[in-house]
Amino acid sequence: MKRNEVLRQIPKIDEVLKEHLFSNAFEKSGRDVVTSMARKVIDGVRAEILALSDDELENYDVMKLSISYIADEIKDRLEADEVNHLHGIINATGTILHTNLGRAPLCEDAVRNVEMVSRGYSNLEYDVKLGKRGSRHDILQELMVELTGAEDVMIVNNNASATMLVLSAMAEGHEVVVSRGELVEIGGAFRIPDIMEQSGATLHEVGTTNKTKPSDYEKAINEKTGALMKVHTSNYKIMGFTEEAELDDLVAIGKEHDIPVIFDMGNGLMVSLADYGLDEPNVPASLGTGIDVILFSGDKLLGGPQAGIIAGKRKFIEKMKKHPLARALRVDKMTFAAMEETLKKYRDTKVAMRDIPVLRMITTTHEVLLERAESLADKIRTSNSKLNVKIVDADDQIGGGSAPMVFLPGVAVAVTSDKTTTKGLERTLRKHEIPVIARIHEDELLFSVRTVLDRELDDIAAALREVE
Repeated sequence: MKRNEVLRQIPKIDEVLKEHLFSNAFEKSGRDVVTSMARKVIDGVRAEILALSDDELENYDVMKLSISYIADEIKDRLEADEVNHLHGIINATGTILHTNLGRAPLCEDAVRNVEMVSRGYSNLEYDVKLGKRGSRHDILQELMVELTGAEDVMIVNNNASATMLVLSAMAEGHEVVVSRGELVEIGGAFRIPDIMEQSGATLHEVGTTNKTKPSDYEKAINEKTGALMKVHTSNYKIMGFTEEAELDDLVAIGKEHDIPVIFDMGNGLMVSLADYGLDEPNVPASLGTGIDVILFSGDKLLGGPQAGIIAGKRKFIEKMKKHPLARALRVDKMTFAAMEETLKKYRDTKVAMRDIPVLRMITTTHEVLLERAESLADKIRTSNSKLNVKIVDADDQIGGGSAPMVFLPGVAVAVTSDKTTTKGLERTLRKHEIPVIARIHEDELLFSVRTVLDRELDDIAAALREVE
């Protein structure tokens, strides 16, 4: 058959769209969307035919050119197009703050507040009492001051933005003294030195990779010095022959020379978790040393939405609120809604530990983990008796660039198959309607239950139902 003869058999778009099955598609997606998809499919068929060799053309199945066949293809493509690119998954990796999986899950009250605020209009920048324009900076000001002890606070869209704004407002055109051992890369090839330099401040590096003393900061101070800065190295640890200047040391030096001290804390921990093996600085204690400004993430150990929180002395925070970058880096109503409900939990430490998922996962007891693992194992066995299922010990992690040396003793359900490779099992679960992300260890697929919610146990079992 000649190529032109095959091409002439391709139906026209109007002919295909007369198929009755498109009436619902027109209603759901709109005629323009359906027509556009039909054009893509038919153009693809035409391109495929033009690319065929003469031998391939001889064996081409012309049934693929029928109206019903092409209509089915369009319908399938429309359905696939309806699937959101961002969707929920089940985290069975045992890594609590998994950056690739969206970091901190929100508490239930935060989710409800986001839904309520986003359904309609809100008082984002409107003072209801006075009946005039208000400021979004006021929304969390009182609550954050209460929780942190700072004079003032503001929120931007992430901690890298906070770094940029703080240094632009406090040290543009001046030097910022910082330890070489604290110039970290924060992930995705973004490096603290690059972010700091974009602010217009000049870095003045002191000390060495493993040792920086208070005297190193003192010696670096000159007429160009705008601030002293400490960066918490939350995503790595230097072990052995080390020394670093503590916040108390920098505060004393700053006061002597009338130079502000900035602490890029990163992790956002609001309570002490030392009893759970997590020896990390927390926000109130850090501010209690007398530093001028602290900045930290909202979606790490704080357990809220992605945000960068800046707290400290009012004279500096007010300057940041008026800075041109403040508008470019501001957060939206949904972030405020989630953050407010998250922060309210911290008024009572027991409530925070109970209701904020990140803190609850970190502090979950071995007994609870074992009970959850036994429940999951039973559900998997019931769902698919062909699989090999057992309960094992596992090392869980906090993740998210926080406490890299801290491993939490956890419990996992290990699954293998006599017919399917472990990699095959892992791939199958990722393709499930609700993707299940597990990890392979010693050729077993591990479901670490610390990061699995009780309501997700049935979903994991269902995902394994058809696996051999």
